[in-house]
Amino acid sequence: MTAPAAWLIGDKGYDADHLRGFLDSRGTIAVIPNKAHRKRRFPFDPERYKWRNVVERTNCRLKDFRAVATRYDKLARNFLAGLSLIAALIYWID
Repeated sequence: MTAPAAWLIGDKGYDADHLRGFLDSRGTIAVIPNKAHRKRRFPFDPERYKWRNVVERTNCRLKDFRAVATRYDKLARNFLAGLSLIAALIYWID
């Protein structure tokens, strides 16, 4: 079994007590900004939250390729192979 992630980055839509409790029970640090109406405030690491932008831009770049965006492949291994090929292509071009 794999170890849980060290931290989870999410936007304000993931700011819920049950999710924060679940992550805390696993030992995962939640990097989620507090909603404006939240009564109980949680600590927040803005430097680590900046990595969310990198992940979002990477996903958007991968979806520029139609086969990834529409998921033509029926088998997960074929989809992963195509995704790996596209990721290597993007890395090589950029």
